[in-house]
Amino acid sequence: MNRRTTLASAMALTAGLALAGCSSDSSDGKPDLKIGQAFMPEPVSADMAGGFLVVKNDGKTADKLTKVTSDISDDVTMHATKDQKMREVKTFDIPAGGELDLERGGNHIMFMGLKKKPKPGDKVSLDLHFEKAGTVRVDLPVKESTYNPKHH
Repeated sequence: MNRRTTLASAMALTAGLALAGCSSDSSDGKPDLKIGQAFMPEPVSADMAGGFLVVKNDGKTADKLTKVTSDISDDVTMHATKDQKMREVKTFDIPAGGELDLERGGNHIMFMGLKKKPKPGDKVSLDLHFEKAGTVRVDLPVKESTYNPKHH
């Protein structure tokens, strides 16, 4: 009888721990970020280029893109475009259940003072620094200078 009570207690404890583990993935308070549609058009100038990508947040917590770094440039900045005017920004918001779209003619990443000019077929690595999700490394495939995924 004592052995059955111990076994029943152990099973109840195990089931409780399993349930606690299952519930944490939906309420852990972290964003669930996925990066897609990343590319860099071949730079037309020898010293600067743009970068484009989409950050999708399937989580229930918002995040912010706070910084972008890359080996190809020591001067990587983020720019918002509104009313056809570009201005440098310190962060981009990524809403819970939403996305950040960095695209041609809109918000984007700028690489100034390129250390080398990438060609189509190359890949440019960059680190996206997020307020909550930490750092995510992304490879931008270099496409022809006229490439626009909205038209392909």
